[in-house]
Amino acid sequence: MRTKKSLVLAAIMSLLVLTAAPAAQAATPYEAYTYNYYADAVALPAPFLPERIVNGASLGVGDFKLPNDLYIAKDGTVYILDGGNNRIIVTDANWNLVRIIEGFDNNGTRDAFGNPNGIFVSDNGKIYIADTDRRRVVVLDGDGSLVKIVENPQSEVLPDNFEFVPLKVTADPAERIFVVARGVYEGIMQFNDTGEFLGYVGTIKVQPSLADRIWRWLATDEQKSQMVLFIPTEFSSVDIDHKGFVYATNIDTGSSETIKRINPLGQDVIKRFGHYPNVGDIRYRTVGSDSGPSKLTDIKYIGDGMYVVLDSNRARIFAYNDEGELLYAFGGRGTQLGLFNTPVAVEWQNGKLVVLDRGKNNIVIFKPTRFGRLVHEATSLQYNGNTSEAVVLWKEVLRLNANYDLAYLGIGKSLLMEKKNKEAMEYFKLGMSRKYYSLAFKRYRREVMQEHFGAFMTTVVVLIAAFAAFRIARRVRPGRSAGHEA
Repeated sequence: MRTKKSLVLAAIMSLLVLTAAPAAQAATPYEAYTYNYYADAVALPAPFLPERIVNGASLGVGDFKLPNDLYIAKDGTVYILDGGNNRIIVTDANWNLVRIIEGFDNNGTRDAFGNPNGIFVSDNGKIYIADTDRRRVVVLDGDGSLVKIVENPQSEVLPDNFEFVPLKVTADPAERIFVVARGVYEGIMQFNDTGEFLGYVGTIKVQPSLADRIWRWLATDEQKSQMVLFIPTEFSSVDIDHKGFVYATNIDTGSSETIKRINPLGQDVIKRFGHYPNVGDIRYRTVGSDSGPSKLTDIKYIGDGMYVVLDSNRARIFAYNDEGELLYAFGGRGTQLGLFNTPVAVEWQNGKLVVLDRGKNNIVIFKPTRFGRLVHEATSLQYNGNTSEAVVLWKEVLRLNANYDLAYLGIGKSLLMEKKNKEAMEYFKLGMSRKYYSLAFKRYRREVMQEHFGAFMTTVVVLIAAFAAFRIARRVRPGRSAGHEA
């Protein structure tokens, strides 16, 4: 009787599992993945699930029209740059309408925006708008009053016919303004707190190929004059972290330096320690639909060294840690909730990802799954030096997906910190990290040598003594034999 009940219970449990699986699959209209050591895409549990959408109708402000950008302040306040309607829609952290900024008073005259493309809000509440068609950066205070306008920059390094067309903007705590401008290949334009142009930061260096160099060396002066110049590409987005480091992406899809982290001196200090460069997809079709490398058009620093980038080519999101290692990727194009048409901006709101879709004129809010939350928490703990606590979470991650290399790497690093070198070697081997495996092996070899040094030296001394005794014995033995014969 008990056996019969057990069989019935097992059948019910199996039925529940089978019926639950399609429901979970239906809630995730996209595949999540990362890349392993062999450049193969490895499937992952979805790190985020679409929770809801927000549009103009749900906010009661009428439909969005070609929205260009989105920014979420530290307190959760949302600023939606509705470019086609030339307005800024402000909501609270719960997406309730607060106000609409459709213009501002400019020295007694009512002024308005002209197809603004970028927006940033500082910690002190100042709103920076890249007012594209009006060729200026407008700075407003928290209530929408004008603070200053940055336009028509003057400098000896700028050509006489230079046109200032700002696309994206951010500012540091010292109120220096960083602007991505159309047609500017020299780098990100930098202005001081009074709006004076200071120069460029993060200049993109372009290296011609070996074949190009050889051809240029062999070419005549006339042929050289007709060659295409090797000029850098444009930046596409910009963000800033709490330390004042500027994060930026450029639209050069052939570069391994598509993402930059620029320090206050203008130097790129981003880490690229993953198996592959942090450039989005590393495997893709070369022809047909969705072909070509990723085109990273927006970036958001989300804290503890982590940042996410938006690929407009295949409408996907990529997340990286401070080492430049890919945490996960997901997304795609489609009509279902969670898929995009033309994603243009990605933001972070209290653990949730928020994506602005210009093609659908809406905003998609993604909530983390258990897998995504564990990955973020473990990465954060490891970044802040709490490696032993991170190990507990990495092991939970491995229970959800045993093929997640970063979890093995995280555990290995923690064991290395605890000087458990032999155990660390095993995890680095599983995580396919030759660099850290070699480091753990060297430390383990030194540890073994130190542990057995006494026994080793004793053995060496005994062997030397035995060898010396043997030599002496051989010398003495012939003498004794000669004496005996006499």
